[in-house]
Amino acid sequence: MTEQLSISRGPTDTPLLDVTIGAALRDAAARWGDRLALVSRHQGIAWTWGQFDAHVDRIATGLIARGVRAGDRVGIWAPNCAEWAVIQFATARIGAILVTINPAYRTSEVEYALNKVGASVLVTAARFKSSDYIAMLAEIWPARTPGLRLVVTLGDTEHPACLRWADLGAPVDRAQLDAAGAALGPDDAINIQFTSGTTGLPKGATLTHRNILNNGYFTGRTLHLTPDDRICVPVPLYHCFGMVLGNLAAVTSGAAVVYPSDSFDPQAVLDAVGAEGCTALYGVPTMFIALINHPALAMARTDTLRTGIMAGSPCPLATMREVMTRLQMDQVTIGYGMTETSPLTTQTATDDPIAYRVGSVGRVHPHAEARIIGLDGQTLPRGQQGEYCARGYAVMQGYWDEPARTADAIDAEGWMHSGDLATMDEQGYVRITGRIKDTIIRGGENISPREIEEFLLDHPHIADAQVFGVADARFGEEVCAWVIARPGASLTAEDVVAHCRGRIAHYKVPRHVRVVSAFTMTVTGKAQKFEMRRAMEAELAAAERA
Repeated sequence: MTEQLSISRGPTDTPLLDVTIGAALRDAAARWGDRLALVSRHQGIAWTWGQFDAHVDRIATGLIARGVRAGDRVGIWAPNCAEWAVIQFATARIGAILVTINPAYRTSEVEYALNKVGASVLVTAARFKSSDYIAMLAEIWPARTPGLRLVVTLGDTEHPACLRWADLGAPVDRAQLDAAGAALGPDDAINIQFTSGTTGLPKGATLTHRNILNNGYFTGRTLHLTPDDRICVPVPLYHCFGMVLGNLAAVTSGAAVVYPSDSFDPQAVLDAVGAEGCTALYGVPTMFIALINHPALAMARTDTLRTGIMAGSPCPLATMREVMTRLQMDQVTIGYGMTETSPLTTQTATDDPIAYRVGSVGRVHPHAEARIIGLDGQTLPRGQQGEYCARGYAVMQGYWDEPARTADAIDAEGWMHSGDLATMDEQGYVRITGRIKDTIIRGGENISPREIEEFLLDHPHIADAQVFGVADARFGEEVCAWVIARPGASLTAEDVVAHCRGRIAHYKVPRHVRVVSAFTMTVTGKAQKFEMRRAMEAELAAAERA
């Protein structure tokens, strides 16, 4: 009997959508024009599909009037809001490439992102939490971002040299929009998302209409979404989780999306679920843990919830059981993927046994392939651990302007190499067992240790730095830095944190810092991060017991 190999292909009985995102929205408005499309509770907004389509047309016409054309890069730097969704679809309607910028980015990061992709337009909030976006932009624009010619600000306040969002819209020119749309194809690039890997600065994963529209579509089918559903989306829109599995699953199913607040707030989520009658809820495990431990849950109405997605990091069994019982999400699913695959390539079914929904990340998505390979690149037998690879429509076009890094990630046969260790069982369920790559995953955020190390080395008193993840009960992992001071220099852990705070995103700032005289090294002189991690976790555990 031939040994079964760790390769699986998803079903293909339902064809891929062969349309652009703009066309999909036009279809949604025609089919479900009077049905609810979008609720942004913190803004007091509730739009039907017909109203949403009209808002998109106004902004798309305004972009054309401002000289934006197909292929131009338009950045969005803002927390969750209705305008975020409008710019997502408005750029898609005319073929401009939306560049999603993490709201937590600070000056150096947003400067890098804008220049990397040559963004000519940026839509930005004025501020968010402790970040003053306008002040940060004043430091870099126009001197350090010469390609950026227009900044559009959300809100009513006027800012020097900027255009208000309300002034961007223009009377709809339907013929002009139809002509722009007719020139586009499903395989055109439409979105760039920055993703951290193991080496240096973030890479711009370039995604097409076909990539992300179909991923939203098949995710919605897996959840059995219909126009009667309402999806509570507390996850950020700048990432695939919100903009694809939320917004694009909605436009292809007729379901409505509900933004409870501009960023995750457990009370706002519970209020939104009850008030809007949400039937689906998305989140990373830390969000669900916050919800099931929130004192307001006992009085919250969650009986409308049915399904949803938990993704971003492994889900503890106890958490899954409580989500299914206390939040009444008996059909919650687990998804796995990466930005480079739009994102999902595996997902559990709504009726999978709980053991599979906790112990696996499901089976391969429609029109996708997955396989587990060994060090020699050969497909391994079922049950053996190796690297997870994916292939199919969802694989990105490539990293923006980085052909060498693209070739490192996608092999000659079209397989995207994840850097994650996995197994595949006889039924085709995939289990993620570890990582080959050095990436830290903190609460669903992928963090490149090398990027932080390079930043730390800018400090005049730091001679060397090693950054790695340590286990954390709340976020899954936290960032830890071991640093060596330059000879004769005075350096404290507080100095290191102060160097980072306000200059890199808060989630990248090391939570634990140790100033050491030497790193744990191999005989060949290579730093052994796994040994440093083991020592650091032992130290933290001892401190917690004390």
